[in-house]
This record gives sequence, structure tokens and C-alpha cells, in this order.
Amino acid sequence: MWVAQLARFGPPDQAIALQEQSDPGEPGPGEVIVDAEFAPINPADVLNLEGKYGAEPPKLPMIPGAEGVGRIAKCGAEVSHVKPGDRVLLPGPGTWRERIKAPGKAVVALPEGVDPQQLAMLRVNPPTAYLMLHDFVPAKAGNWVIQNAANSGVGRCLIRLAREAGLRSVNIVRRAELIGPLHAFGGDVVLTDGPDLDVRVRAAIGGGVLPLAIDAVGGLATQRLARCVADDGTVVNYGLLSGEPCAIDGRETVFRNVSLRGFWLRRWFMVTPPLEIAALYRKLAGKIAEGTLHVEVEAVYPIRQIKQALAHAARGGRAGKVLLAFGAA
Repeated sequence: MWVAQLARFGPPDQAIALQEQSDPGEPGPGEVIVDAEFAPINPADVLNLEGKYGAEPPKLPMIPGAEGVGRIAKCGAEVSHVKPGDRVLLPGPGTWRERIKAPGKAVVALPEGVDPQQLAMLRVNPPTAYLMLHDFVPAKAGNWVIQNAANSGVGRCLIRLAREAGLRSVNIVRRAELIGPLHAFGGDVVLTDGPDLDVRVRAAIGGGVLPLAIDAVGGLATQRLARCVADDGTVVNYGLLSGEPCAIDGRETVFRNVSLRGFWLRRWFMVTPPLEIAALYRKLAGKIAEGTLHVEVEAVYPIRQIKQALAHAARGGRAGKVLLAFGAA
């Protein structure tokens, strides 16, 4: 079977290697074998390959990939909640491989009749958007939420989830050509970033209440969002696309009591009971099935073309996700 391997950090399309490894064998008691169908390439994956993600670089060698979707091929004894043929989220990390042996408790059956490419992107972006929207500031209908990197997978999920919760969204992008498409997708206000962002945001929302900002960029972009939120507001940072640490002026934290919080989905997995995790994924899978959640896919590459896929995913100006396709797809 084909497995992606990272033995050294560097430009993703150069650092990645594809190896043929032996089949993982039969499942033991409580284990399952999953045949992969699709896996996305996320910004965090690109940063991981460069050694720039997380508090410290991951240990090498490693199999990259945080999410994906596949079908149960075999079940070991004592596994009764899933059966061969069920579609499940790939247990991660390490999803960029054709076949995975994993504990049965790590997989949850997904609904049939749902686009598997969309389900491949269920594990990371939808719960990240949902939890940041609901776990830091009460989602009060009529309030506003602001986010940067609004054209990202998380950003598009947040637009739809905010609207469903009765919130209105201000969506910040870097390129003016994204304004129309994000308006059409459901963003209430779409603006390009800039030093006068807070002035333009206040003009756009009138007297509306904006207690929550979602930051994927870091650096001075964090400060620009902090100036937009109301007094006692909260900025939640979940990424550093700028490569710079978050910056918030003391005028915001001291005199307006603006808080900076962080969100990392992996930590949520560590501290959340498995039944609660499964319940959220079933809820979000239902939102994909009904069309509430949808992320554009720009390209799909077979696993053997992973270098080309990574080069594509690392390019700026994309209009959707890049997916890897495996033999079971």
C-alpha cells in the first residue's frame, strides 16, 4: 500500500516521499481496518511539513495528514458499533495512507448518501468553526461575529454556522475578487483587510453588537480584529498564517478589557469525552447532508501525485481545497 512519509522538514512538495509498505494485516480484538477514500491538504498540514506547526516540530519520520474519510474493510472481535462497508472518518493523525489499522473506538459510522469528498473535510474545519463560535461567547441571535481568512475552509463553515445560529458575520479577506463570492455564499459583510479596518467595520454594522472575533492570521491582524470587537470582547486565535505572533495593544486589553484566547482542536480531542466528540460529528455530518456546510474542492489528485498536490495546495489564490484520492475512492 502507498504511504506518504516525511523524514525531513522543508518545502512540502520536496520534503514529502511516497513509499510502498506492507498491508497492516488482520485487525486484533477491538480493532478495525479502514480503506482510505479521500483526505484533504490543510494549511496546518503544509506548516507541519515545513516544521512550523504547533508548540514544537513533530518527531520524524512521520505520516502526515489530520483527517479524511474511508470505509471499514475489516472488524476485529469485540467491535460491534461499525461493520465492513461503513463509511467513517479516518482516525488521525497520519491519514495520508491507503489502509489504516486503528482502535475501533476511534471511528464513528457516517451517514450514507453524502458526498464523501465533503465528509473527508469533516474532522477539522467544521468542529473548529462550531466550537469557536459557541464555546467562548454566547451565540446571541442578532449579534455579529468577525473573522479573517474568511475564504478558508474554517471561514466558510463559520459563515454558514453563524447564520444558522442567528448571528451576522463580518468576513475579512485579502483580495477584492473574493468579496462577491463570499457575499453569495452567505457572508453578511465582506471587507478587505487594512489599517482602517475598525472604521469600516463600525460603518458596516451600524449600532450592532460585535463581541467575538476569530483570527487565523496572527501578527498585526490580531490587533486589527481586537479594535473591531466591543468592550469586553474576545478574540479567539487558531492559526498564524502570517508566521508572526499575535499582537494586541494594551489599549485594547487594559482599557477595553478585550481578551485573547487560543483554540487548538487537538487539545479539544484530549479533554472531551468520546461520546461528546461522536455526538458533535454526527451533528455536523447532518449539516453536510442537508447542505448547510459545504467547502469548494479545487482539485483532486491520486496519492501517487502527492508532490503535485502539495505544490498546488501551497499556492496562493486558490478557490477551494486540494484533496488526495486513494484506491478505495
